[in-house]
Amino acid sequence: MAKAPERLLLKTAESILRTSLAAKAGEKFLIITDIETYPIGRAFFEAGLKLGAESILTLMRQRTRHGEEPPPPIAEAWQSSDIFIAPTKYSLSHTQARKAATNAGARGATMPTITPGMFRAGAITADYSKVSELCEKMGGLMDRTSKVHITSSKGTDITMSIQGRSVDRDNGLLFKRGDFGNLPAGEVFVAPVESSAEGTLVFDGSIASVGLLKKPVTVTVTNGYATEITGGREATKFDGLLSAVQKREAYNVAELGVGCNPKGRLIGIILEDEKIYGTVHVALGDNSTFGGSVRAGIHLDGIMLKPTMFFDDRIVIKDGAWAI
Repeated sequence: MAKAPERLLLKTAESILRTSLAAKAGEKFLIITDIETYPIGRAFFEAGLKLGAESILTLMRQRTRHGEEPPPPIAEAWQSSDIFIAPTKYSLSHTQARKAATNAGARGATMPTITPGMFRAGAITADYSKVSELCEKMGGLMDRTSKVHITSSKGTDITMSIQGRSVDRDNGLLFKRGDFGNLPAGEVFVAPVESSAEGTLVFDGSIASVGLLKKPVTVTVTNGYATEITGGREATKFDGLLSAVQKREAYNVAELGVGCNPKGRLIGIILEDEKIYGTVHVALGDNSTFGGSVRAGIHLDGIMLKPTMFFDDRIVIKDGAWAI
């Protein structure tokens, strides 16, 4: 028989259910997990039982990449849940199953690549009322922006259009039917207009499924697609993950995001890295689940640590410091 969850894991799970999900007794609470993240999934199961929720713990074979769909029985159960948590090795955030579940009214969070260490410290311990204020401050400006220009001392120089696109606030407060985000939370993000991105991205923090970068990874972008990826072994691994999908869409510039969590740390796990206050991230691959039109079956983010960013002609971040 499995051991009872560690006390601190259980305490954090209970806090998340109360403060981020406003979970109530009697609600159908689905936990989706895999072998690697099972201790955290088990903690949520026990926390849900203590709260009086109808807790359902599902344990699946771990996926092979971020954005791969879960098995059909889990996708079906997801749509009939009231609340959910998905601590898994690979992200279910940008899957059609997640989108269908939230469209059906389920509220909750995915926690891709979460570790017990991340569950005890760092971004997850932030004051989410403050994080929400920061998300709204940056998101409000992004709502009114047509063109974004990002530069950095490392060589980033790229423009893209976000005109007419909906800007999401991942603020950690998931109270209403259909609310969805990551936990730990703390970013605003948008799907750039397809084919609008032009220029050069230089990731110097980390990349999803690659980890911390010893050497910057340079991505050349033309007509909205990455056309060349250079920078040593980590660049080769990044390119290999994308090419393995065998779809041109894997190279689509899918997401622009801004980190808004002051407690975020650079640890080589994108779930936390992309939330670091003052960073900017861009993802390649799928954006069909949050306002775009590209389906790729993969979604990989890369972090720029000290970017300068303009919304239209207004500077909003300068060398990693907010200017708003």
